[in-house]
Amino acid sequence: PPKDHLFILNFLLVHLVPADKGLEFPQYDGKDRVLDINDKNYKKALKKYSMLCLFYHEPIPDSKELQKQHHMTELVLELAAQVMEEKDIGFGMVDSQKDAKVAKKLGLEEEGSVYVFKANRVIEFDGLLSANTLVEFLCCLTSRSSPFDRMEEEIRLIGYFKSEDSEHYEAFKEAAEQFQPYIKFFATFEKSVAKELTLKLNEVDFYEPFMVEPVTIPGKPHSEEELVEFITEHRRPTLRKLRAEDMFETWEDDIEGIHIVAFAEEEDPDGYEFLEILKEVARDNTHLPELSIIWIDPDDFPLLIPYWEKTFKVDLYRPQIGVINVTDADSVWMEMEDEEDLPSAQELEDWIEDVLSGKVNTEDDDDDDDDDDDDDDDDDDDDDDDDDDDDDDDDDDDDDDDDDEDDSDDEDDDE
Repeated sequence: PPKDHLFILNFLLVHLVPADKGLEFPQYDGKDRVLDINDKNYKKALKKYSMLCLFYHEPIPDSKELQKQHHMTELVLELAAQVMEEKDIGFGMVDSQKDAKVAKKLGLEEEGSVYVFKANRVIEFDGLLSANTLVEFLCCLTSRSSPFDRMEEEIRLIGYFKSEDSEHYEAFKEAAEQFQPYIKFFATFEKSVAKELTLKLNEVDFYEPFMVEPVTIPGKPHSEEELVEFITEHRRPTLRKLRAEDMFETWEDDIEGIHIVAFAEEEDPDGYEFLEILKEVARDNTHLPELSIIWIDPDDFPLLIPYWEKTFKVDLYRPQIGVINVTDADSVWMEMEDEEDLPSAQELEDWIEDVLSGKVNTEDDDDDDDDDDDDDDDDDDDDDDDDDDDDDDDDDDDDDDDDDEDDSDDEDDDE
């Protein structure tokens, strides 16, 4: 059939295109990786691999021409298996006649199709059967992230429970109601999903924003009160993003009246680089309970940019980090020696240590203002002294004039 001719041609192209070093197409190394799936080994294969790719085919024909085409299909699968070997993806073939029982159990129906088994889901691939196309399809499946994975900026919890009837799941749900909609709660009842997340039964993991590794809440199973207590204690993240939906709550959650605030545009190259440095510093210092940094992307609040620039006297078109007093909006900002270069992670960490120790604080800014006021007062005093001297001189002149007038009067009397 035309479909078979197409994939054979595609397969041959992989081998015929010449390439220098650095652009070498993989060639089949001759090692058998594709399994012959049957009633005895299919369960083991499903457990062994994080993803199992099965080709469901018609019985091997007697015709040599069709046998050759079947062999070429095997080579396509072998090459794909070789390329994806390090991705923990297994490959197998299921004969629709010889392995009919297995096919029925697995729900395989259409001959000539590839079925991908991933986390108790079955995804059918019905495209062009070439190594390139199949590998591309599998790469897309492995890179697909769940909504849970895409919530890097938010606090989120995920727990693994036996079923929806579990009393521990019920406690988890009751706790979730107290923190909605600001904290996201997820639950799974699937063993395969829990294994991928390294969760044990009735265990709950707590994810801080921007942190790679979660904190497992100790003392499983948990009551509603225990969950609420833990979340309340740990809900202030090391690094959090100011969002329109909870900006006032975030701003009110200051530490002794101050916030460490970083401005950075994520879409800007410098802003993105600065944010990555900030994440690195936050991850290295997440153990410090007094450290909490608010990241603000100016692009999210265009109407506030002029106000912020005027109030804080900073250029928000460049990354900035500073300390802000929430009472009077006084602020002190990290001085970057070279405007062209961003601070390193170590420089940023040193500056944050100075903030936490009190060496850098908004009162320094007030002291500078006081010094300016003192200078103004001194100038006023000098002016007053000068005025007094001038007044004294004027008085002396007046006295001299009076004396002269008296002398003139005396002379007139003598005459």
